Amino acid sequence: MSVKEESFEKALERLERIAARLEAGDVPLEKGVALYKEGMGLVAASRKRLSAARLEIALAGEDGALRPMDAGDVEAADDGETGQKVRKAAPAAGEDA
Repeated sequence: MSVKEESFEKALERLERIAARLEAGDVPLEKGVALYKEGMGLVAASRKRLSAARLEIALAGEDGALRPMDAGDVEAADDGETGQKVRKAAPAAGEDA
């Protein structure tokens, strides 16, 4: 199953299993490198899914309905993890900035 097809939770479970095997130190070098690469792919896919979920939450209004988003409604913000800039929704009318 590819990384994109796995659920977020399944990807985290697989990542935990990979980390445990690598930490045990009894994996041959070639297998260790392959596991490391797989793990890094899972990390990247999981971060992407988390970013998408954060954006979806930011765009949802208090009533759960999606708010329309204009170019003026966003600002650049650090994502807090990688230092990359992400688009952040501006507060809805009546919310504190």
